[in-house]
Amino acid sequence: MKKSFLAYSMAVIVGRALPDVRDGFKPVHRRIIYTMFENGLYPNKPYRKCADTVGSVLGRYHPHGDASVYDAMVRLAQGFSLRYPLIDGHGNFGSIDGDPPAAYRYTESRLGKLALQMVQDIDCETVDFCSNYDDRLKEPVVLPSRFPNLLVNGSVGIAVGMATNIPPHNLGEVVDAINLLIENPDASLDELMTCIKGPDFPTGATIMGRAGIRAAYATGRGKIIVRAKTDIEEHGNHQQIVVTEIPYMVNKARMIEGIADLVKEKRIE
Repeated sequence: MKKSFLAYSMAVIVGRALPDVRDGFKPVHRRIIYTMFENGLYPNKPYRKCADTVGSVLGRYHPHGDASVYDAMVRLAQGFSLRYPLIDGHGNFGSIDGDPPAAYRYTESRLGKLALQMVQDIDCETVDFCSNYDDRLKEPVVLPSRFPNLLVNGSVGIAVGMATNIPPHNLGEVVDAINLLIENPDASLDELMTCIKGPDFPTGATIMGRAGIRAAYATGRGKIIVRAKTDIEEHGNHQQIVVTEIPYMVNKARMIEGIADLVKEKRIE
């Protein structure tokens, strides 16, 4: 039983649930980007129906259901989910209010400009390839990834006995930290944090305090509190609190419902 459980958990970790630190991708995301690259969906080419890409991914590399492929594809195109979207979507790809995307027969997509950096020089023996599920084709074990996607876009994954939740960061800050490490491989955490101030969320908002950030960087575990950014506006004889930025991964529609409930309870006037 112990051996079987360990074998199963490792298969889940490697095969589905957790990202590879080298390119920051889970297999489904890697297969989507690689398939779009194979299909010539470059940033300077016309958009193509997402149904075509989903079908290609399923048929070539990922026979696990169209919903899982399309959901992953949609997230790669959402500017409120990824700090730097890797897919350029055309059509309804959902909203920060929790509205679902349109079906893949209606939406279109192509690779974003940064996505090309993920696959550049892939045909120059930069990465290893392995057989696909039916030994008919070859797929990359990992993408060349010319920028640190795992840190820049973050990742969330739940596996058997372990999980990860890495927030997104600013690309310029991460590059500065990389340059610092190249020049000084023994750089301390405090020195690195002069480059990377903390997470950089696509929806903005304010991180309260730095203790949680430092703990996360030092130990791999940390808790941060993110608060919405607000402005006070004058309207005649009264003031109005205007929320301009909301915390990452917060559903705006549900947040508004929560505020309305607080008004009904007279906790907010």
